[in-house]
Amino acid sequence: MSVVKNISHPANAAPDESVPSRYSLRVGDIEVLVISDGVFTLSASTLATNVKPADLSAWLTARLESVDEYKWPLNVVVVRSGGRTVLIDSGVGDEFPDAPRVGKLASRLDAAGVDPASITDVVITHLHVDHVGGLLSEGLRRRMRPNVTIHLATAEVAFWAAPDFSQNTFGGFPDVLASAERRFIDMYRGQLRPFETECEVAPGVVASCIGGHTHGHSVVHVASGGERLTFIGDSVFENHFDHPEWHNAFDHDPEEAVRVRLALLRKLAASGESVLAAHLPFPSIGRVAVNGEVFRWIPTTWDY
Repeated sequence: MSVVKNISHPANAAPDESVPSRYSLRVGDIEVLVISDGVFTLSASTLATNVKPADLSAWLTARLESVDEYKWPLNVVVVRSGGRTVLIDSGVGDEFPDAPRVGKLASRLDAAGVDPASITDVVITHLHVDHVGGLLSEGLRRRMRPNVTIHLATAEVAFWAAPDFSQNTFGGFPDVLASAERRFIDMYRGQLRPFETECEVAPGVVASCIGGHTHGHSVVHVASGGERLTFIGDSVFENHFDHPEWHNAFDHDPEEAVRVRLALLRKLAASGESVLAAHLPFPSIGRVAVNGEVFRWIPTTWDY
């Protein structure tokens, strides 16, 4: 895996950018561009709903983080392969107007020199609002191809046809989830291309349904020239390397999410491949290692 210049598609930086919001690398012949949609703040309790508050506070304190609020990074990915440009997830968009530090995808695509009209395919890992909100925003939607193909798992579409939040542990949020999902399905129904288990979206770019976080949650595998990278979406959050058994508030079936998470972490540690995630600190590129009975996240050193 090699790094390409972060200005590989020259453009003027957004006027409010004081830190990098994009990072480029190559996986063989495939270009991968990580774009930060920003960060948004939620109650720290959303990180773990099946542990004592004191245990969660101890984990946060050890990391010198607030025990009350947690700043969630939100990363989106653009992949170029075989003449196709694939957008993986779309961030929050305008769904949280009171959270001005998130929902930056449209302006940051511009800053990265990515014309939304050049996007040939979209992969939605799952239908939570922070992954589809960008495509609900008129500011981005009207600049994309009107017939852009959207790939997502059949199981994800089926779940949202009659959503059951009885196992979700964060009361109140399902209304927000369901609202965004209904509008997304209505808006893009004719462009959806559901797949059962996996779908090759572009040469070497394969979306694969593994479930867990949501019933149809997918990851995206990128492989070229003997190199591999997997975008794991919301399968793993920052605390799950130390505590993979902790239930995230947004897991629809927490026990199944733990099973899938453990299997995925073991597989990634065994392969040694590069990993990207939606909610690890930007640019969220690294590898997974086994650390006794749990795991360790090893961030990739930035290269220039």
